[in-house]
Amino acid sequence: MNEPHVLELLRAHRLLVDIPDEEVAWLASHGELRRHAIGDVIAPALAPVEALFIILSGRVAMYDDRGSARRKLMEWGQGDVTGLLPYSRLQAPPGFHLVEEPADILTIPGRHLEALSRECHAVTTQLVRVMLDRARHFQREDLHQARLASLGRLAAGLAHELDNPASAVVRGARLLVPLLREADSAARAIGEAGMSADRLEAIEKLRLDCLATPLQQVRSPLEQARHEEEVADWLDGHGVDLENIESLAETPLTLAMLDELAGTVEPPLLEAVLRWVAAGCAVHGLGVELGDAATRISDLVKAVKGFTQMDAAATPQAVDVGLGLSQTLAVLRAKARAKSVRITVTVESGLPPVRAVAGELNQVWANLIENAVDAVEASGSVEVSAHAAGDVVVVQIADDGPGVPADIQETIFEPFFTTKPVGEGTGLGLDIVRRIVDRHGGSIELSSRPGHTEFRVSVPVHAHDAKVATT
Repeated sequence: MNEPHVLELLRAHRLLVDIPDEEVAWLASHGELRRHAIGDVIAPALAPVEALFIILSGRVAMYDDRGSARRKLMEWGQGDVTGLLPYSRLQAPPGFHLVEEPADILTIPGRHLEALSRECHAVTTQLVRVMLDRARHFQREDLHQARLASLGRLAAGLAHELDNPASAVVRGARLLVPLLREADSAARAIGEAGMSADRLEAIEKLRLDCLATPLQQVRSPLEQARHEEEVADWLDGHGVDLENIESLAETPLTLAMLDELAGTVEPPLLEAVLRWVAAGCAVHGLGVELGDAATRISDLVKAVKGFTQMDAAATPQAVDVGLGLSQTLAVLRAKARAKSVRITVTVESGLPPVRAVAGELNQVWANLIENAVDAVEASGSVEVSAHAAGDVVVVQIADDGPGVPADIQETIFEPFFTTKPVGEGTGLGLDIVRRIVDRHGGSIELSSRPGHTEFRVSVPVHAHDAKVATT
């Protein structure tokens, strides 16, 4: 296409409407107008950006193919610019630029950008504004993706942690009604027998002794199997035909207790009494089990609420680092347990609060601890500690994994850099960590050698008279 036609197209571009004619002419003379078809890739992902693209018609989008699905990062149409921009520190785009509608694009090679900045001041001003908007967009998108990834990990860990107590609640609720029915039936039989007060007192004493003895502290699994045989022999010897021997054997009743009962209650009523005691003990045990399971569920919900700080405003306040670490470990415990990784936490007594946004700080701990768990071998260990050092609180997260190679330690905090296999890491975790720590006026350092990798995060202490956030 001839230069007058290019000038006409550039004049219609929304960013160049008020640009002096000589600068528009400079763009036309230093660029090449190219027509692209649908499906053309004008800039590959994670490769050096080589040109400025002034989009005159059509539509171009940037996609990220990492992970399980293609994701659109940005989109440009007629009147937009993308690619290499003046003063931009972008070395390689996080995704590839794909033409989605037939497009006319004026391509200006990167070697001309220094001259562009020198010769075309008005154009440069416009492009710098575009660059700043793009940087803000990428930052928002990175934070959004990191939060989504964190939410996915949180949901998976929470589901795993909730499974056992929730199953215990379902099991307990299913068994409770038949046991109550059995207890009522046995109690009716005892009541109809019209026993004396002394005998009733002896039966009640047996029941109370049974309820007061924690079963798990009495017999091991091997001892329990042996006890079941002994109970079956005892029942046969006393002419008692108990339909569910296991229910009685699972109680803390000892043979001595049974002998004492047999000396007080005649054989015809012995069966009803044993049924009543066994059902009562089982109901009591289920009540304890249901209470423990419900408490575990409640504690998990509190930990997740504290971890996400969903009720807190996103403004810096006094934050308890020790509490944040414990909340973070609560939601990551399932992952560590699945890999048999041991995590130890040591928090200095009297640790002062830091000035931070609690939810963001918890995201820092979550990313670093999860990376440590991923880095170690099965049955490895991760050590987390927090202590005060002058006017900062220092949190150290160390693991005994293979370490970070020396040649990549300088680049590990760069966006989209990851050592994980394709599809397993976004490369955003440590970049997000660095940004959050920087925004809180803190610092993060890495030291690594085979067998010991340690991240050291320092966050400024809050004023001593501030109220600590305990959400």
